[in-house]
Amino acid sequence: MHDDRKSGVTRRGFLSGALGALGAGAVLPGTARAAERGALATLIDLSLCDGCPGREMPACVAACKAWHNHTIPRPVDPIPVPFPRAVIEDWSKKQDVSDRLTPYNRIFIQQAEVEYQGMRRAISIPRRCMHCDNPACATLCPFSANHKHANGAVVIDPDLCFGGAKCRTLCPWEIPQRQSGVGLYLHVLPTLMGNGAMYKCDLCHEWLQQGRDPACIEACPKKALLIGDRTLIFQEAEDRARRMQGFLYGKEENGGTSTLYVSPVPFELLDQAVEKGKGRPGLGPVKRRMDRTDPLGAVVLAAPAVGLAAGLAGSIKLLTDRRAKVKKEEANND
Repeated sequence: MHDDRKSGVTRRGFLSGALGALGAGAVLPGTARAAERGALATLIDLSLCDGCPGREMPACVAACKAWHNHTIPRPVDPIPVPFPRAVIEDWSKKQDVSDRLTPYNRIFIQQAEVEYQGMRRAISIPRRCMHCDNPACATLCPFSANHKHANGAVVIDPDLCFGGAKCRTLCPWEIPQRQSGVGLYLHVLPTLMGNGAMYKCDLCHEWLQQGRDPACIEACPKKALLIGDRTLIFQEAEDRARRMQGFLYGKEENGGTSTLYVSPVPFELLDQAVEKGKGRPGLGPVKRRMDRTDPLGAVVLAAPAVGLAAGLAGSIKLLTDRRAKVKKEEANND
């Protein structure tokens, strides 16, 4: 088993000449230095992840929940019923769900049992946003609420999102998840404009900007998740795949991503073995969905008020921020 501590892989230091050292004794950059160098990528080594047996919740899942869940506003009660699809997605009372993606569960562990080369293998697979290189979810967001940042993270701004879910429909893994009853649409047309806000892994973007690693990576006891300079991570992933005679996922899928999986068994077998469905993405070949949108998203795009809403979005956000600042100042004065 590959031991990152023995091989010199750290999440904080960067040694000069690391490119030449890649291999059995690889040295990867820490996030702070990698951020200075440009784009980041993450590596998820399925030969190391064991799903955290014995824990109430996998360490990466628990750490993600602890950091993100308090950032989601409490939904209004009652939540306005959207027209024409009377579908409300409310996870606020199911925040403990950890076996699929939800607004409150942005990473989860899929389990797969496969037979390969005469051996029965149990594989644990951390799943979250792939942070694609050219994400349609960001490119085609009608309200510019979704952005691909220079460090590689694809981030949804919930203060600008109307919850139309076009990002989810465009994502070949359908990663983003909607929480109804929160967000900007409540201040515009709560029954027509979207239906909440979309949430997904943002690679702990705020932490990256501070030089920290994402919560899931910091918490992993097996060091199965790594982050660093994109070039070095890609080379390390290929080296690990070669050493274990294994397989890569994420390098070509959807035009390329900033997340690479390394597996000792073929991903076709894993895709057949994992439970798939809403909030549970597969691991098979994917196609880009540039020309599709779900019915509710189509309503958002077609509604006459869309242009007005988009124009008001920035102003409403400024007002919201100003109101929050005033409340904070009043609380401090008290």
